[in-house]
Amino acid sequence: MTTTATPPGTATARSTRRWLALSILALAQFLVVLDASIVNIALPVMGEQLDMDTVALAWVITAYVLPFGGLLLLGGRLADRYGHRRIFVIGTVGFVAASIVAGLSVSSGMLLGARAAQGASAALLAPAALALVTHLFPIAKDRTKALGIWGAVAGVGSAAGVLLGGILTATVGWQGVFFVNVPIGVVVIAFIPRLITRDTATATTRLDYPGAATISSALVAAVGALSAVEQVGFLHPLTIGLIVAALVLGTAFVLIERRTANPLVPLGIFRNRGLRAGNVVMLLVGAAMVALFFALSVYMQAVLGYDALAAGLTQLPLAGALVIVAGTAPMIVGRFGTARTLIGSLLVLAGGLIWLAASPSDAAFAVHILGPSILIGTGLGGAFVTATQLSVDGVEGAEAGLAGGLVNTSQQIGGALGLAILASLATARTGSLEAAGAPVAEALTSGFSWVFLGAAAFSLVAAGVTAAARRGEHTTQ
Repeated sequence: MTTTATPPGTATARSTRRWLALSILALAQFLVVLDASIVNIALPVMGEQLDMDTVALAWVITAYVLPFGGLLLLGGRLADRYGHRRIFVIGTVGFVAASIVAGLSVSSGMLLGARAAQGASAALLAPAALALVTHLFPIAKDRTKALGIWGAVAGVGSAAGVLLGGILTATVGWQGVFFVNVPIGVVVIAFIPRLITRDTATATTRLDYPGAATISSALVAAVGALSAVEQVGFLHPLTIGLIVAALVLGTAFVLIERRTANPLVPLGIFRNRGLRAGNVVMLLVGAAMVALFFALSVYMQAVLGYDALAAGLTQLPLAGALVIVAGTAPMIVGRFGTARTLIGSLLVLAGGLIWLAASPSDAAFAVHILGPSILIGTGLGGAFVTATQLSVDGVEGAEAGLAGGLVNTSQQIGGALGLAILASLATARTGSLEAAGAPVAEALTSGFSWVFLGAAAFSLVAAGVTAAARRGEHTTQ
């Protein structure tokens, strides 16, 4: 499949239109990332007004993550077969419609159904958008710059969710965290067909329906298992059953892909060393990032006594550093190379997380939080850009949507994995200290420190994976 922008006029006009198209695609990506975090602060108010208990509120998050993480590979392949622009627009329309229904919800069932529709729509939108970016910018230098913007949007969306969630919940109500998607989505839907004027699907083979069914079910079971760990623990029958289902379905998927003539995921794509390394790194960075934002938000409110709005404002230095570094990443990559830039970014990220883990229960923002936040934002900005670039470089155009689905899946699975593991460790640490008679604030702080140290460990492992891939590449040359 080939998806290209073919505007009339001079080379300057074509270039300007490509960058405008990127800005609109980035808006859509911002919505997808934002919606994974913006709902968190609104949950208590949502629970009061819709009569939802703690378990039901957890499903407000899970109902979005399950279809999003589970359907990403299918969404990427649908985009490769039927057109990246077409599937992107369908996904965006679905996302906006589901956001309207979510904001109008008068019952928990209505809200959960809308959240599931949001997640399924995002699974179409996200990989198609990344594929469009790779087609719009085929030249390596321009693509690196474009992916710098892409990485900044992904990171800022996560950080901005806490801030916007607090502002909207306090001023408009919990419905505002969903309605904010509507005007942005309308802009995206209105402009993309004008900026990307050709979308040619060349694939004529049938879609691999058995492969699509097994991998989607396997991913849903895997994400569900990780979500269940947070709610009922590792050894609960539900968690164990979902893990077994994910393993069985995953094995069935590999067997199907080896035998079918037109596989959903051609296993040969994993011969691409950069794609393999980039996806492993993105999984680990996703694990570190999601756990970090969860723990930092709760730490600021439950331990340091910040309200929701103030806790959101404390994310601004982190987000600012992320944007600046992501914007300059192309220049850094041009000088030092993708692998070195990625390794350096991951080490900076780990350093900031280790520094943050030393924060006491009476931490002052300027003294204990500001410095680590800037380092963390710096590391995330560089890591997102370079890991994404590593994951899509060298991928054939007909598999661009698949590559986009893979890297987004890695990030989503990583986020669920990191939160499940590190939140469980934090809970266990806090519980043991409280049982020993430690003050609540100190026990909570120690638990959150374990989360930050665990996130740092994920970052260090990711740096090791990148270094090993780089050495392997040099060995085979």
